[in-house]
Amino acid sequence: MGVVVRSLEELPWEVGGAAEAGRPPGDLLNDPHSYHLVGISFFILGLGTLLPWNFFITAIPYFQGRLAGANGTTETLGTNHTSPADTFNFNNWVTLLSQLPLLFFTLLNSFLYQCIPETVRILGSLLAILLLFTLTAVLVKVDMSPGPFFSITMASVWFINSFCAVLQGSLFGQLGTMPSTYSTLFLSGQGLAGIFAALAMLMSMASGVDAQTSALGYFITPCVGILMSIVCYLSLPHLKFARYYLAKKPSKAQGQELETKAELLKSDEKNRIPNSPQKAALTLDLDPEKETEMEPEEPQKPGKPSVFIVFQKIWLTALCLVLVFTVTLSVFPAITAMVTSSTSPGKWSQFFNPICCFLLFNVMDCLGRSLTSYFLWPDEDSRLLPLLVCLRVLFVPLFMLCHVPERSRLPILFPQDAYFITFMLLFAVSNGYLVSLTMCLAPRQVLPHEREVAGTLMTFFLALGLSCGASLSFLFKALL
Repeated sequence: MGVVVRSLEELPWEVGGAAEAGRPPGDLLNDPHSYHLVGISFFILGLGTLLPWNFFITAIPYFQGRLAGANGTTETLGTNHTSPADTFNFNNWVTLLSQLPLLFFTLLNSFLYQCIPETVRILGSLLAILLLFTLTAVLVKVDMSPGPFFSITMASVWFINSFCAVLQGSLFGQLGTMPSTYSTLFLSGQGLAGIFAALAMLMSMASGVDAQTSALGYFITPCVGILMSIVCYLSLPHLKFARYYLAKKPSKAQGQELETKAELLKSDEKNRIPNSPQKAALTLDLDPEKETEMEPEEPQKPGKPSVFIVFQKIWLTALCLVLVFTVTLSVFPAITAMVTSSTSPGKWSQFFNPICCFLLFNVMDCLGRSLTSYFLWPDEDSRLLPLLVCLRVLFVPLFMLCHVPERSRLPILFPQDAYFITFMLLFAVSNGYLVSLTMCLAPRQVLPHEREVAGTLMTFFLALGLSCGASLSFLFKALL
């Protein structure tokens, strides 16, 4: 993480004059667990924001089975993703209808986040998501024809992701007032959501129980995760470390974070602790030239920061984020979920796509997000970042030329499973790292009091990239 703290007692904070110096109050030193509990809370909140999306896309076999009239059969969760046929284009529609409301409500949240109390936005969204996911679990036991089931499912996807947009934008805005450590923890929690969903699917497939019971247990799991997120959010005001930061203005909180980083560096040098990636990240944050650039040339005027001015500072980083997600969502899961094993039918063929597509993607994506805990490369001033982002476009033709049996135009150039696995490894780790990198770099390009707006704007561009990728998935699937 950006700041590595073993315990609060080890921090070189002085009890006397803490308020005047902008440091945490002395009573925090008597609460060594508060720092870590806040981190755990934001990790679980990150997990909760992406649980709905991941549980829907990982359950593609279940939904395709229901839409083909296979409700109640033992193959509903266990079949490969290409059987039964995707009559309703479920892969594409669930992706598109997840991202369009995310784009719309994120845009709305960017400009109106100060008009609605933060507690209402976050807690209200969590409760609404819990209610709608409970409905999805109940529908497992309700026999219904494919048409109405598809309509209800798509409506549920739309509303769940609308509330997810409000929730995610609000939490990113709140993270703008916190130390950067918590942003990385939050993003790592989001990465774990996919792993959680993939493991739940594999356990459902391997459980041996009937399909309805297996699917019911699968959809109850995210309900428990959302409940945990609600508990974590309600606990934050009772944690001294969180209460201290959330009660301060973003500029004051950031000033304290920089002061804390400086003292940590001095403490390391005094104790002759060798250089580490974490310390290098701290040094980068404390570069005197960077701090000079961050200082306003004229006195700050009170009031809401200008969205347009913030956008002018972060537009290139935001564009990189858009392109990363456009490439990712254009092929995942619409194309990658269609790839099958080239081996003969058997257990490996049955588990190939859940493991090599969803589980592998989410594990490597989580790893990529976690890498920013140790280094941030390239930095915000480098032109290498756009180049790395553009190179990911190559993954689109690579996946389209893998072993997808149902095709009429393009040939299969990479039939072996090893090709798909290699592509997925690089695809996933680059997605996670570049997403986390851009989200961490954007707040460093603006003034301290503008960082909450920057975080909210980046969430909008994240949604824009997802929507563009989801729309392109229809075209790429048609080209097969």
